[in-house]
Amino acid sequence: MLPVAILAGGLATRLRPVTEKIPKSLMEINGEPFLAHQLRLLASRGIRRVTLCVGYLGELVEAYAGDGSRFGVALTYSADGPQLRGTAGATAQALPILGESFFLLYGDSYLPCDYAAVERAFVESGQPALMTVYHNRDQWDASNVHFEGGRILTYNKKRRTPEMRHIDYGLGVFHSTALGGVPDHGAYDLADLYQGLLTKGELAGYEVSQRFYETGSFAGIQELSRYLAENKAATK
Repeated sequence: MLPVAILAGGLATRLRPVTEKIPKSLMEINGEPFLAHQLRLLASRGIRRVTLCVGYLGELVEAYAGDGSRFGVALTYSADGPQLRGTAGATAQALPILGESFFLLYGDSYLPCDYAAVERAFVESGQPALMTVYHNRDQWDASNVHFEGGRILTYNKKRRTPEMRHIDYGLGVFHSTALGGVPDHGAYDLADLYQGLLTKGELAGYEVSQRFYETGSFAGIQELSRYLAENKAATK
């Protein structure tokens, strides 16, 4: 299985004051930090190598998770440094660790999908990048993808249209060449990278059937807490 990069360097302003002293990934859910649940889920899906792209309070994340062995994965770390790089910038900075191809997900995402199937779809597409999408219909968040006939026709988080019934699921797969246009300095957003790749015809799409969970809001945390309580086997 491909390695995974987790974008865990955000400031998590929506969760303040809780995140003024701890990073979002260490917020306690059902008795332990979210990161523990996330890493065990990845291990249960066959993932063995994970790189955490850290920034804000990243030293606390490393102190807690260590080498990842107790969660069933080998953990490495890539730090933003003094200048925030944004989601795409942080990913590009981690390329020397990640290698040629890798999964990418957000530090507040719990995604109980079939990672092996996503990897196969990426390889079969022949494209340098793949976005997973979910038939959301504005149910869990605002839909931002027009996906039809197995293809992403439009993706835009700011200008939504009635045809957008899917949402960016939060799991991408990239070849390192897909990040060739990311600037060496300053912040660059993953959404802009996706849009650029789509414009060039270099973004494949794959629809997953399992809904996503997120810890970017207190409501999302409550939903995930309920899910974990009802599906304890999913995190073991």
